[in-house]
Amino acid sequence: MDMPWLSDAKARFMQQLHSAQMPHALLLGLSQGYGGMKLAEEIAAAALCSEPTARGECGHCKSCQLVLAGNHPDFHLLEADGKQIKVDQVRALCQDLTSTAQQGGRRVALIAQSERLNQAAANALLKTLEEPGQGTLIILQTDSTAGLLPTISSRCQRVQVKLPDNSAIQSWLAQQLPLPADVTWCLPVVGGPLKLAEVLQSDRYQTLLDYRRDWRASLLTGHLCASLLTVGEEQISDVLRVLYLVLHRELLTTEGEDPLLRARIATLAAKVMDTCNRLSQMPSVNYLALCQNYVLEYKRLKT
Repeated sequence: MDMPWLSDAKARFMQQLHSAQMPHALLLGLSQGYGGMKLAEEIAAAALCSEPTARGECGHCKSCQLVLAGNHPDFHLLEADGKQIKVDQVRALCQDLTSTAQQGGRRVALIAQSERLNQAAANALLKTLEEPGQGTLIILQTDSTAGLLPTISSRCQRVQVKLPDNSAIQSWLAQQLPLPADVTWCLPVVGGPLKLAEVLQSDRYQTLLDYRRDWRASLLTGHLCASLLTVGEEQISDVLRVLYLVLHRELLTTEGEDPLLRARIATLAAKVMDTCNRLSQMPSVNYLALCQNYVLEYKRLKT
């Protein structure tokens, strides 16, 4: 699946590669929903390729065939074990990178969602980032650069990617599959165009539409409606993010009206998003009561 917003960053890396100015560590602050892993994997494949072209890996050499088969001995993918990337994983990776490249080219490590490095793991990675060894490239993909230690990010060259606007995303999605209408409203819920393309081919998009409809009705009537009455642990994140968008939309459509009311709605929206971000730290939550409470809060600020 071609993602045109990645092409400039890929081209800049290829220029570095062909001019022998490739950095030893790259920080790709692009979420997986916007193709962060796709770009990282393409950069890794190009770095490992024996005969790279101006556009990327050749796709035909032995290294490319090994990458396609998923068993290139000099490519090391590190992903979270559960919710964190742990120190033992990083130590094993660093040890692997000290070995001679089996294919005679580069050694490449890709750390997915590197913001999940715990403190010990990040510290263990520092020395290798400082002195990775000849012919080594370490790629850190992250969904949130704010979650990385400054000592990690400062040792990497940042890969700059200009994100597409909603209009460009809508056009891109229309090339991939038939669209019922403007679907980009839920991008903040699903996390990017790549994720949205997946959602549109499942029942989840209709569910998000139901949440939006029922939140609007619930805020209007003061009572939870339909789909919001059966919210469980798997749905609560989507439900709260949709509520945030409904409140945010109200702020956009009431610009210039009662400033005090708008301030209260903005405060409630911020509270909803804060709760959403803290869900993993809340061991026991009555989701139905949580949703009903937001409806009541909205009703109070309107009276």
